[in-house]
Amino acid sequence: MSTGRQPLVTQSPAARSRTGAGMRGARRVFRKVLEVVVIVLVAALAVVVVLGVGFRKAGAALVWYDEAASILLAWLTYYGAALVALTRGHIGVPVLVERLRGPARTCVLIVGEVAVIGFFVVLAWAGLRVQDALAGTALVSMPVVPATLAQSVIPIGAVLFIVAQLLSLSDALRGEGGEDRGALP
Repeated sequence: MSTGRQPLVTQSPAARSRTGAGMRGARRVFRKVLEVVVIVLVAALAVVVVLGVGFRKAGAALVWYDEAASILLAWLTYYGAALVALTRGHIGVPVLVERLRGPARTCVLIVGEVAVIGFFVVLAWAGLRVQDALAGTALVSMPVVPATLAQSVIPIGAVLFIVAQLLSLSDALRGEGGEDRGALP
């Protein structure tokens, strides 16, 4: 499918084929892993919410329900964001990049990538600092669960987002969307 965009990077057809096949394979595996994680998180969140509502209606509210649901929702948000980043489906200004040609387009795209990846590097670093601060503490309603486990989604999610951006960067440089933009099965 031609998008009418000019490629930013030119390679020989043989090199493009080898690089493209490896990136597509890595992207496909990464996508499948993220999809499984997101599906499991959605199912777990649904079970927790249904149990919480059911027990509350029966007059025996679960003490851990609110905290567990909040943590699952945060995890779902971070892992889902990485999945969407893989297809470059996040809010952006694609019209600007699409209208530019040649070096100006490459420059704008690279500056944007550096900004996004830089933000997530800082987020991962901050997430690790949070891990250090929470070392030895536990969740309030589930004292057997370390607080660091619940908050581990911050650095992990940031790294997953960076990986997703890097895996989809070659398509962006060639002027293509993600291989399956917006089409999750």
